Amino acid sequence: MKYLPSPARPRLLCASALLALLVFQGTATLAATPKDTLVIARGVDDIITLDPAETFEVSTGEIMGNIYDRLVRLDLKDPTKLVADVAKSWTVSPDGRTYAFELRSGLKFPSGNALTAEDVAYSLHRVVVLDKTPAFILTQFGFTKDNVRDRIKSTGPLSLTLETDKPYAPSFFLNCLTANVGAIVDRKLLLSKEQNGDWGYAWLKTHYAGSGPMKLREWRANEIVALERNDGHYGEKPKLARVIYRHVKESATQRLLLEKGDIDIARNLSPQDIAALSANKDVKLTSAPKATVYYISLNQKNATLAKPEVREALKWLIDYAAISDTLIKNIGVNHQNFLPMGLLGASKENPYKLDVEKARALLAKAGVPNGFKVTIDTRTIEPEQGIVEAFQQTARRAGVEIEIIPGDGKQVLTRYRARKHDMFLSPWGVDYWDPHSNADAFARNLDNADDAKFKSLAWRNAWAIPELSKKTDAAVLERDAEKRKAMYEELQAEFRRTSPFIVLYQQIEVAALRSNVDGLQLGPSFDTTYMFKVSKR
Repeated sequence: MKYLPSPARPRLLCASALLALLVFQGTATLAATPKDTLVIARGVDDIITLDPAETFEVSTGEIMGNIYDRLVRLDLKDPTKLVADVAKSWTVSPDGRTYAFELRSGLKFPSGNALTAEDVAYSLHRVVVLDKTPAFILTQFGFTKDNVRDRIKSTGPLSLTLETDKPYAPSFFLNCLTANVGAIVDRKLLLSKEQNGDWGYAWLKTHYAGSGPMKLREWRANEIVALERNDGHYGEKPKLARVIYRHVKESATQRLLLEKGDIDIARNLSPQDIAALSANKDVKLTSAPKATVYYISLNQKNATLAKPEVREALKWLIDYAAISDTLIKNIGVNHQNFLPMGLLGASKENPYKLDVEKARALLAKAGVPNGFKVTIDTRTIEPEQGIVEAFQQTARRAGVEIEIIPGDGKQVLTRYRARKHDMFLSPWGVDYWDPHSNADAFARNLDNADDAKFKSLAWRNAWAIPELSKKTDAAVLERDAEKRKAMYEELQAEFRRTSPFIVLYQQIEVAALRSNVDGLQLGPSFDTTYMFKVSKR
């Protein structure tokens, strides 16, 4: 599971020794981490693949944002705007369907291969043809396996055009290109790794073919992800030689490692450990709202959960106030809508609160007056574990017996994506900065069959919603911002009333870092926290 540049074998031995020390030192005290190395503790057990055409997990999103370039990126100072990445400039045709890009000159991959418009076109073709989970971000613009080579093509060494099927709002289309599916891969390298016409898919699941500010050195599942500086990148060179993510899920362990100086940044801290660290003069805290919502979903294949009254009853069996005051204090805010605050059309309506009697009445109306038994899958990480335990306790007051099925990120996600769960607690972050990113996930399901091509969150929970899907499709084509805003507000109102989703809160991401760490800015989405901008004193 390594990307190992062949000329670097002597350096690899030193780096491997450093990685081994950082992984296996346990809680032994060190004076400090190496000056040229940033060590981060974070739960990264949700990483399933490193292929940008397939990855759809939170932790991998951040890795992709640091190791792959795209045509454009979000402007972190104002996420409603875009900045150029490998694209030097772009234009939109008068009919709103054709986008022409000009690339920077002199771009290279770490392999030494030149980065050209052919690589960009190949990267986007690859996403559409492989047709993995996140491919819909591109295929929603009318790109298919049959037409993508004609619709996305290089027109010169540093120029290419992309032709959509309809005149979408330019901001919507361009924002989609900032997603991980817009990552640019090394065409020549992948062609050399191809097996039976697989576009290098088998190889890239555990390897690297990017051109970003950092490059992947090593991934050991449930243990470590190591990045190193890409000295050949076109932009400002990262100040640190390497960034290492250590898989540490427990907040208390992260806090201890940070206090001892064994890590530089802690990322999965509980409210209690954040409060304790706030008094440590060697540690500083940073936080930022995240376009990520946490939710409990109810699989409609479960006949009991499919009853509208049961769905509503469960929404009244969450103690949102207690969760806000304890489990997500300073790391989240009560939010019961699928659009996070900051996106067009986001709603502040939070109608639900703990009301056991109302829930009992709804269960009686549903024909289950004495409650029922059900399971919930959850990742073994906080605050998810604490939230499901709190839900288990309050639901029991209405006769609903919840069995908690814990697992690591890969296990629970695999079950969820196969629709084998009863209930599931999970975060969801926007794939691109537009309300359709979440509306498409939560409020659109065009085909509820098990073998459907498009597998949204609504599909994962077997929620058949043809009329709501039509409303979602109409909203994405509305070019008047005020009308579009009103359409999303209406969608969310219907979603709150009828959906099999209990949206709990919007994340406030918090990181604790040693006082000698500078330049960390927590991004608004899960792939915009750029470790290549961080330095150490």
